[in-house]
Amino acid sequence: MPGLCLRRALCLFVLLTVFLESSFAALLAIDYGSDWIKASLIKPGLPFDVLLNKDSKRKIQASVAFKRDDRLFGTDAANLASRFPSDSFTSLKLLQGAPFSSEAVSYFAQISTSDIVESGRSTTALKQSDGTEWSTEELIAMQLSYVKQLAESHGEHVHDVVLTVPPHYTQFERDAIVDAVEIAGMKTLMLINDGTAVAVNYAMTRTFSSTPEYHIIYDAGASSTRATLVSFAAVEDPKTKAPYTQISVLGVGFDRSTSGTDLGRRMRDILVERFFSQHKQDIRRDNRGMAKLWQEASRVKTILSANTEATSTVESVAFDLDFKTKVTREQFERACSDLRSRFAKPIHDAVASAGLNLDQISSVILTGGNSRTPMVQAAIKAAVGEHRIAQNVNADEAAVLGAGLYGASLSRQFKTKDIRIADIATYDIQASYFASTPDSRTIHSSIFPKDSKYGSHKTLSFKRKEDFSVWFDYKTEVAPGFPREILQVQISGVAEALGNLTERGAIDPVVKLTVALSDSGFVSAKEAVAYGEVRDESLAGMLKGLFGGGSGEQEVLKEQDTEDTVQEGEGETRQTTPATKEKKTNKEKKDMSTIPLEVNVVFSTLPPMTVAEKRAARDRLRAIDSKEVLKRLREEAHNTLEAYLYKLRDILEDGPDSPFMKCSKASERQAISKKLADTIAWLHEEGEAADTTALREKRGTLELLERPIVHRYKEIEDFPQVLNNSQKWNWSTRLFLAEARANLTAEAAADVPSKWTSEELDGLEAKLKEHEAWLHGGVERHKRTPMNEDPAIQTKEMKERAKALEQHLQRLVKKKAPKVKKPASGSSQRSGSSDSEPKEPDSGRGTGHDEL
Repeated sequence: MPGLCLRRALCLFVLLTVFLESSFAALLAIDYGSDWIKASLIKPGLPFDVLLNKDSKRKIQASVAFKRDDRLFGTDAANLASRFPSDSFTSLKLLQGAPFSSEAVSYFAQISTSDIVESGRSTTALKQSDGTEWSTEELIAMQLSYVKQLAESHGEHVHDVVLTVPPHYTQFERDAIVDAVEIAGMKTLMLINDGTAVAVNYAMTRTFSSTPEYHIIYDAGASSTRATLVSFAAVEDPKTKAPYTQISVLGVGFDRSTSGTDLGRRMRDILVERFFSQHKQDIRRDNRGMAKLWQEASRVKTILSANTEATSTVESVAFDLDFKTKVTREQFERACSDLRSRFAKPIHDAVASAGLNLDQISSVILTGGNSRTPMVQAAIKAAVGEHRIAQNVNADEAAVLGAGLYGASLSRQFKTKDIRIADIATYDIQASYFASTPDSRTIHSSIFPKDSKYGSHKTLSFKRKEDFSVWFDYKTEVAPGFPREILQVQISGVAEALGNLTERGAIDPVVKLTVALSDSGFVSAKEAVAYGEVRDESLAGMLKGLFGGGSGEQEVLKEQDTEDTVQEGEGETRQTTPATKEKKTNKEKKDMSTIPLEVNVVFSTLPPMTVAEKRAARDRLRAIDSKEVLKRLREEAHNTLEAYLYKLRDILEDGPDSPFMKCSKASERQAISKKLADTIAWLHEEGEAADTTALREKRGTLELLERPIVHRYKEIEDFPQVLNNSQKWNWSTRLFLAEARANLTAEAAADVPSKWTSEELDGLEAKLKEHEAWLHGGVERHKRTPMNEDPAIQTKEMKERAKALEQHLQRLVKKKAPKVKKPASGSSQRSGSSDSEPKEPDSGRGTGHDEL
């Protein structure tokens, strides 16, 4: 039994440790864009800000590249595209969850020099020049893992992450980013729409009234353009009566094909045409030249945002030809004239979706890097009026900061402003299934219409006798080339469950399927049950039925949305109010019986990665990480050895007055010099192929020869200070002994108990004399010892002995003095005369107080 209790206690301790570590782990927020990645680390005790990269920049270029055995990220990877265009991968966000046959992949092929191939899941993969293939999820996971390493370089372990995604992302695209997060070794705490994240950032430093304010978050990003219409209002919690800020998304508009990337493509097309007109050669045949022009197009586009013209100059762009031209803003805007109205269309779509008009909109908040483009700003001003344009948030960082703040509010370890959000679905989602009638026609029922709230649950009822399937799909096409079917739910065990309910006396049993639209925008089948009302034929049961149960028990209903009950044969949907649903739930809890059914989810069109596939991808990335760590350690060992050899060579060449020469013998210098020459020769001949262990052993051998000399020099350098400290404690101890013995004599004469005994003081004096004798002898030997000989007395031992004397002294100094007993005669006299003498007023001190 004692052993069992001990094991239980150890298990409890381990669980508590794991819980505490997870509770205080850092939270990472990531805004993954097509061009740039922004991240923020949230940890108690650390200032909340954007995560800096290794170059102290506040954003990271969304690129990953391979250079032989090296893997590069950020700007280093992007710059490598002009040299290794097939091994540099950017704008991967365009390929997230995209089918290989979709228009998104075709568009990516127009702007990228990467070799795109089809993956085993009918999605995309990219091939290096050496034939190595990487899925899009793996390449994005590499970038997320790099961000994770940057965050953990601050000494904080990162496990949970909050990511921003465009509101128009389908379930396929959301699955892809979550898979990439898992491959990177993290867990997705939540996906938040980027417009909603900006709204959270906007609300953090502002107060609102109970009257809703309507604002549009306009994001002209690199991958798409979207507008999110949100309302801000101050609301009082009905339970706690505490105020909080409610952010409600009312409408969303977007355009996948109108983006900053398309602006860059059109600028590159201008440069391509100029090159052809100058040199009469088609640069599209040269991948390196196209990669260089893509980088140049991005630079020129940025310049034209602040200037009316820009000069483009690229040396040896292709075919050993230089390129130079001038592009004006007017020429650029003329090439993009068809996009002008399309940049403003998402705003109108969002307003129409919310059922509002522009007069009710307080402001249009601009975010996204391309919102700085003059043509985009002109289009927005023409659509909503210049007085509504607001640039009161950081266009680059508002989304990631808002995501971080909202992620922190989900955890108890952070105290933030109480902000609650209500986001909505962008697409109509319906359930499809075959009718049970012989004609087997397909019935479609809308379960989550467009603008349905995230976090909703719906329960569907089916009158079925056999196993069946339900398909959940988008009502219309969400993007060119994307499938409509999201998932298939296969429900089995129906006949057996209904038979069991019938035996229990259930009347008209049905199958109920609960479907959820999560806070991250995922549709999932929660559970399926066989459900039937069982009548209680006993007298007590009939009385309960007559008087409505009479138990007084109530069930709190957590879902706030209505429940859809699908009627077989007609495909109609009946909706009940929450109050009716609560009464119905209470009745079902008492009178109905449920039997769980087996639910099998099948992804038949564009499946997410399986657990085995993600595990294999993670192992693949970890193998690369391990290889890079070993390579980095080897390079550090090589560089450290090389620097040490040069330093040792310089020391040997110093003059005779240098500390090294004074503290070393000729034989020692000769041995070091010989070993140094051998090691330098070995490093030049075999150093490049040597492993980390061999490099460290070579340095260790030389350090072993040098260490005695360094030790002598350090001893000589430290000896005066250590000796002074030892003598200080000798002096302090002798001074203490003199005063303590004098006090001891005086207290003995006064018949007062002393703080110390003679034995204690004699013991301290003996310790002092022993230390003085040892120190005196060591100092004398030290004076006679040459500098190139090992010291006669070690400073380490001097410190230890001085510390022992100090501790002995401190024990006596800190010893408490014994209490002196108060004489009883004075007290008895005062108490005896108190009857005859007048009483003095109470001073507040209390009876019997002894003054010091």
